[in-house]
Amino acid sequence: MSKTSITMDELLQGDEVKQLEAGDVIEGVVSSVKKHEVWIDLGARGVGVVMRREISHGQQLEVNQPVTVSVIDPELDEGHALLSMKRAAKDRGWDELKRMFDAQEIVEVMPYDANRGGLLVELESVRGFLPVSQLAAGHYPRVSGADKDEILQKLNALVGKPIRVRVLDVSRKDNKLIFSEKEAVKDDMQARFAELKVGDVVEGVVTGVIDFGAFVNVQGIEGLIHISEISWERVEDPRDYVKVGEMVKAKIIAIDKDRLSLSLKQMSEDPWLKEVKAFAKGDVVEGKITRITPFGAFVQLSPSVEALVHVSEMSDDDTVDPQQIFKLNEKKQFKVLDIDTEARKIALSLKNAK
Repeated sequence: MSKTSITMDELLQGDEVKQLEAGDVIEGVVSSVKKHEVWIDLGARGVGVVMRREISHGQQLEVNQPVTVSVIDPELDEGHALLSMKRAAKDRGWDELKRMFDAQEIVEVMPYDANRGGLLVELESVRGFLPVSQLAAGHYPRVSGADKDEILQKLNALVGKPIRVRVLDVSRKDNKLIFSEKEAVKDDMQARFAELKVGDVVEGVVTGVIDFGAFVNVQGIEGLIHISEISWERVEDPRDYVKVGEMVKAKIIAIDKDRLSLSLKQMSEDPWLKEVKAFAKGDVVEGKITRITPFGAFVQLSPSVEALVHVSEMSDDDTVDPQQIFKLNEKKQFKVLDIDTEARKIALSLKNAK
């Protein structure tokens, strides 16, 4: 009897060989590869079979190849064990994911699918989720309103593309795995924020245009150009001034915790300051009615200069209705009551213009 056989007999007779139990993750060697199954030599623990559905997609196996398997059933009626390679990979994957989480490690993943809530990701044979809220500025789907179809379209464009993430939450018990791109870029963002200050001019790409402004990606940092900071002119629709994908230069006017407040109009001189020099207190000027409100009417005096005629300056009648006196786009004569250059305001009078 060979030394190996004696050793095997001794092992089988002793307590050293632990009986297989469901859930065990063990090592084995491929002994046979068939169309629908793969047989595994487990040494002193016997043999087991792995059905093709329990082998990871695309995995190629050869005879004598070492493998790690998980025990599904320790002993079938035929006397061999039912094994899974997918489950073994997943079991080991949870341990590795927990290690990544504890170490706050940054890893690269490639989403395999998307839904309206975010991206579906598989890492270490475990499927997880990257929520929309955890996407960094460069990938966040900025859309008008809450257009779910447009959000999904933008998320689908990220499928198959590498994204650097951190494990945000991992729980084998709850079968939960959540990723965050925001957390992965957080350190870089803090370093970049430290280099920026109010007044700096930055360049970025417009990632979304909505009713109240435009979002700009500045080297991974999100910036917002509010509608009031797009142009010195009155802006009704930001989409008339900037387009998604357009590169813009803007001035930083405020730095919030994780976002820049930007101004596009402050990249050029305020034309109001130049044009207002044409007017003086006491002048009688002609202007066009642009807006009518219960408290007064706004009057355009030049392309960039707008003034207000308060309801008290329309008539000596205290019950006057601005809607009865003015019509949009009509022109009338007004007297300049006051010019406040610092506040960029001009007060007009209709009743004293005659």
